[in-house]
Amino acid sequence: EVDWFSLASILFLLMFAPLIVYYFIMSCDQYQCSLINPLIDLLTGKKHLSDIWDKTPTLTYRAAGIYTLWVAFQVFLYVFIPDFCHKFLPGYIGGLQEGAVTPAGVVNKYQINGLQAWIITHALWFANAYYFHFFSPTIIFDNWIPLLWCANILGYAVSTFAMIKGYFFPTDAKDCKFTGNFFYDYMMGIEFNPRLGKWFDFKLFFNGRPGIVAWTLINLSYAAKQQELYGQVTDSMILVNVLQGIYVLDFFWNETWYLKTIDICHDHFGWYLGWGDCVWLPYLYTLQGLYLVYHPVQLGTANTIGILMLGFIGYYIFRTTNHQKDLFRRTNGNCKIWGKKPEYIECSYMSVDGTKYYSKLLTSGFWGWARHFNYTGDLMGSLAYCLACGFEHFLPYFYIIFMAILLTHRCIRDEHRCFSKYGKDWKRYTAAVPYRLVPGIF
Repeated sequence: EVDWFSLASILFLLMFAPLIVYYFIMSCDQYQCSLINPLIDLLTGKKHLSDIWDKTPTLTYRAAGIYTLWVAFQVFLYVFIPDFCHKFLPGYIGGLQEGAVTPAGVVNKYQINGLQAWIITHALWFANAYYFHFFSPTIIFDNWIPLLWCANILGYAVSTFAMIKGYFFPTDAKDCKFTGNFFYDYMMGIEFNPRLGKWFDFKLFFNGRPGIVAWTLINLSYAAKQQELYGQVTDSMILVNVLQGIYVLDFFWNETWYLKTIDICHDHFGWYLGWGDCVWLPYLYTLQGLYLVYHPVQLGTANTIGILMLGFIGYYIFRTTNHQKDLFRRTNGNCKIWGKKPEYIECSYMSVDGTKYYSKLLTSGFWGWARHFNYTGDLMGSLAYCLACGFEHFLPYFYIIFMAILLTHRCIRDEHRCFSKYGKDWKRYTAAVPYRLVPGIF
């Protein structure tokens, strides 16, 4: 059942999320990244909405062509080029992999080749930048707002198609969820794993490609624009490219692990993922680089090292915490965490068909510090991106605020599901690990 608060939140996002993205990008394009000045102009009557809209670049054939080629190329790399990276990169797990068991008992197979797609795409990008010169490295920045309209068209198109598909020709009817509320079903999705053919999985493709592959290209385009405008690339821009590049590479290196995360294991595919991955992710996750094009910041050696260390420590916590949990799961607890046998709580739960299962919840290592300490590391990295932009404007700090809200909400959502699953065993676990994100505080 859809409660009134969830419905109100969904209606708010459906109405205002696209406007929020437009407002941020427009603020940079017309107001040098000030989020206050557009409101002041509108409230004082200095400008009308039509004045701002008239100055906004429209959809162009060039942008439509760029975006169509981009998405088509990523589809080609995803569907038609089997992974070869796992054959020569030690420690990398790619190729044909199995996902988690769906609620209907299905185990989907995936062709994990995101790292390969990222490498091929960036190799071609640098080859063009240094040798072929078919297009300028600033092409993304130069067409940023026209590309926004293209991303919105794709986001709404794929979300609408996913809903229609869920009603009329689902991949697996048993893995569909109907609440009876149109807006909730459109936002959160009906099908669990909508697919076309054998390999095109909507959820994995849009979660990882084209938005995350584009993330580092977008930042490179920002850096190229800085070079073009000011004759140099600032240390802050390099820092943002490095830290966010590590995050993106980590995502693709661990794409197989990603199959076991909340996005793939629990979320259905609707507007939340479809539009969010097409528009929200590439446009608002890259605000730091966009801001630095308009406001180049030189941090200096000491500040750069300090922010870099914060980012590295955050990444270390994020990756190590996830690794501890993955190792514990893979070995069923027969491993060592920080040189000792792991501590855990034995849990049991009942499936829908009445079968009783047993599980173990890790309570040592970083998982003994807090129940979602991987999110804590993620937030530290997110803060580092923002600090690289200085303190002159609020805009680049939207990311850390959004991530704090998102990950806190995920904590609560995940724990609600775990309490429903484990019951009194979950209470034992939360007594053993009392904090969610920050030991001793929250």
